[in-house]
Amino acid sequence: MTGAAEFLRDKLGDLSPRHAIVLGSGLGSLVEAVSAPVRFSYADIPGFPVSSVSSHAGELVLGRLGDAPVAILSGRVHYYERGDANAMRVPIETLKRIGVENLILTNSAGSLREDMPPGSVMRIADHIAFSGANPLIGVESDDRFVGMTNAYDAALAVQMEEAAERLGIPLARGVYMWFSGPSFETPAEIRMARVLGADAVGMSTVPEVILARFFGMKVAAASVITNYGAGMTGAELSHHETKEMAPFGGQRLASILKEMIASEG
Repeated sequence: MTGAAEFLRDKLGDLSPRHAIVLGSGLGSLVEAVSAPVRFSYADIPGFPVSSVSSHAGELVLGRLGDAPVAILSGRVHYYERGDANAMRVPIETLKRIGVENLILTNSAGSLREDMPPGSVMRIADHIAFSGANPLIGVESDDRFVGMTNAYDAALAVQMEEAAERLGIPLARGVYMWFSGPSFETPAEIRMARVLGADAVGMSTVPEVILARFFGMKVAAASVITNYGAGMTGAELSHHETKEMAPFGGQRLASILKEMIASEG
């Protein structure tokens, strides 16, 4: 990990990003909004994991949104790729070591609410780690006992909501439930998730939230809704549908995040 931080410090120049964003499927347009971007393939950064998911670019982009310096991770490695909840530890720890204070996580998710159709954007207010995995398993210090009462930072949440309001973009809020994947949930699992208080389901993000809190970073997160949960419409779910629908809500979320960060200039 130290090698990754040193590698990037040599490339940062006068950039000193306080914000970093992890992009899920459909958020590629946000990268295009970065001025004077400098791009690095994950494969070229020491210790960075390379995703096998077709919709994830797998590159780090450094630049500015408005006047604000930013680091963007375009793509992530998921638990379901290798059965490793700790897969994103090196990228997140590296961001911390180069000075990032605020981590904004995004994903594609399935809606459990009729009033939150595909194309919607949901700010994650809390989560349920249903998979049972945890990236801190095996850490040999008491630092592993990370409090999660305030996993999602209140001030960043307000900034996200105010940015959406300025743009006139509806922003729902709700609880995200993490399933391990890669298979989609069953209708029975979706019914269970609704009973337990989830508003959306997905296969990522929660391990990164835990890691970011472990490293002392503040977190905000949002989901782009690509489909209804299994059994809600009778249609079968597919990754093709996720990739096809993600850009619709992705454009909205990209606008919100650009406004949120650029306004801090």
